[in-house]
Amino acid sequence: MIRLFVGLSLPEDVIRQLALLGGGIPGARWMGEEQLHLTLRFIGEVDGPTFDDIRLALSAVQSPAFDLTLAGMGHFGDGRKLRALWARVASAPLLTGLQERVESVLVRAGVPAETRKFTPHVTLARLRDAPVGRVTNFLVAHGLFSAGPFRVDEFHLFSSHPSSGGSVYDVEESYALD
Repeated sequence: MIRLFVGLSLPEDVIRQLALLGGGIPGARWMGEEQLHLTLRFIGEVDGPTFDDIRLALSAVQSPAFDLTLAGMGHFGDGRKLRALWARVASAPLLTGLQERVESVLVRAGVPAETRKFTPHVTLARLRDAPVGRVTNFLVAHGLFSAGPFRVDEFHLFSSHPSSGGSVYDVEESYALD
């Protein structure tokens, strides 16, 4: 079995800007530079034949290249159950269109439909029992964060492998945008 997701890589300068934000929140596990990406669709664990079907299906996605900007911060979870901190993606209709095309070909390839609404973001940290006040202070301090615009001219099928330092991501296939 192989664990998969579809996503976008980030330019090195954007990765460096995001990495500089890490720290200062007890209970936060900050993503390493090699882990920073934008997920278009989490797939999960699949067998070999399904992996091949997914690789082939994604090659049918046609979408124009586009520019993307990160602007602001956000979090998942509420109250005392905060789960993640992330960098927000500025409004990007072409990104949404790409995600919808990816979702469509994956469903046609037999992957169960995603039930959650697509919230484009770059995860910065996973949170576990992080003090709400410290998280709030981080969000306020970095609320005007901005990186980009940067050009998106391809997307990737990634595999994810657990390790002691967090997941390791490998690009299994890349797909060019028009």
